[in-house]
Amino acid sequence: MTRGGAARALLLLTALVAPPAAAQQPPTEQLPARGIVWHFSPAGERLAARLAEVMAGAPPLPGLPPDVLAEPVHVYLAEDERAFARLSGGSPPEWGAGIAVLGDTAERIVLPAYATERLTPAELPRVLRHELAHVALHRYLGDARVPRWFHEGYARWVAGELDFEAAWQLRLAFATGRAPPLDSLALDWPAARLDAGVAYLLAASTIDYLVAEGGVRGLTLMLERWRESGDLDSAMRRTYGVTVAQFEEDWRKHVRARYGWALVLTHSAVFWAIAAVLLIVLVFRRKRRDRARLDRMAQTDPPDDPDWWNPRSADATGAPRSPAAEGHGAAPGAPTAAPPPRLEGPGPGA
Repeated sequence: MTRGGAARALLLLTALVAPPAAAQQPPTEQLPARGIVWHFSPAGERLAARLAEVMAGAPPLPGLPPDVLAEPVHVYLAEDERAFARLSGGSPPEWGAGIAVLGDTAERIVLPAYATERLTPAELPRVLRHELAHVALHRYLGDARVPRWFHEGYARWVAGELDFEAAWQLRLAFATGRAPPLDSLALDWPAARLDAGVAYLLAASTIDYLVAEGGVRGLTLMLERWRESGDLDSAMRRTYGVTVAQFEEDWRKHVRARYGWALVLTHSAVFWAIAAVLLIVLVFRRKRRDRARLDRMAQTDPPDDPDWWNPRSADATGAPRSPAAEGHGAAPGAPTAAPPPRLEGPGPGA
């Protein structure tokens, strides 16, 4: 982006704007610490000290010289939503976790120091690194025109936001048709938090692709040549041997191959998860079918221990014995079975 007037300042995470003069009223306290001057209300002193300690051990920004942030950056910790809007120069978007305002005379970062749905306190160091990347890139490239996708993509990539979970968010966005079109790197930046998050992840994937192709060294050379010439297309050709248009085409193929629906289906974790669910369903259906079959068999099976010697017990089929079969209660005059012949042995002396 070009430097110039305040009308060209950068409102990061949504749009690049410059704050009005009234927005320049900082909280009362200050804490200089390793390239950052912290501005906060008395209630934010502990938070400022903790963030300063975390940032003191942060690694340098990849692709940029270590002294790019030698001049202190002013970071404002807003005590409430009203102060956040005032210091950022307007009404920030619902998903704007932090704001970096860039310009010749109004360069600063604004972070919320209060409970908010924008982010949790544990995320503040990551958000601050994201905003510092915006400031550093703006300082280093000077008057060069920086496309929005590069500004946002570099900041998100530097902050480590394109992680495993983010990659799956992209895959699900493609699978559900929620991802913005890839026809141009001038991505649409929607106001809704969910859609904007997908757009930012896509922007980060452009830097991830550049580093995958040429390493951090390649990114460093491209930024140096971009700074010298002021032209991204020239720096891209000299470093990677492709124009921006060719890079865009290659990047689209890379994104579709890495985050498309086909990968969701073929990914081993997804495959085994689906297989496990199907196996559970099949086992449940098999058990239910076997249980019904056993119930039908139990209705026709003989008793486990029939009372054969009780004349009134059920027969082998489970049906009660009839009186005629038992030899009791025969009708008058009905013939009865003759008793079996009695065998006698020879008498004494035979």
